[in-house]
Amino acid sequence: MRVGHGYDVHRFKIGRRLVLGGIEIPYPEGLDGHSDADVVAHALMDALLGAAALGDIGMYFPPGDPQYKDSDSMELLERVMELIKAANYRIGNVDITIVAQQPKLFNFLPEMQQNIAAVLKTDVRNVNVKATTEEGLGFTGACLGIAVHAVVLLKEKAGFRFL
Repeated sequence: MRVGHGYDVHRFKIGRRLVLGGIEIPYPEGLDGHSDADVVAHALMDALLGAAALGDIGMYFPPGDPQYKDSDSMELLERVMELIKAANYRIGNVDITIVAQQPKLFNFLPEMQQNIAAVLKTDVRNVNVKATTEEGLGFTGACLGIAVHAVVLLKEKAGFRFL
């Protein structure tokens, strides 16, 4: 078994849509970023790559590369899962914590879990997404942006693995 942790943060920006876990959240501001700035998907990709010792998302999808401008982060997550599968791993479980003072995300969490499970090709019971605030403290507490922590457990597929 392998464990990975991912962390990402993006600031709010007027004129962008807010995408979290592959769904658009109604909110007057979106997140600033080169792609769609889905901070949930980004933290998850880093956790997956870290667990498999495959680097980080910047190695595969450089932030200044024009081909990733406004990319759908769930499609990038699919590409990361191809790397995970090629490295002979499968999902054990995923635990994601979204840190945001605003917007309130409780009603959107089940759909995020479904989206993520579909991309990871795992049972939705293997994916947990939760949200918390920082009680008005710090970057997220001041409503300047959103941060996400993701923890992943990968299991080696049955059979031999050659390095």
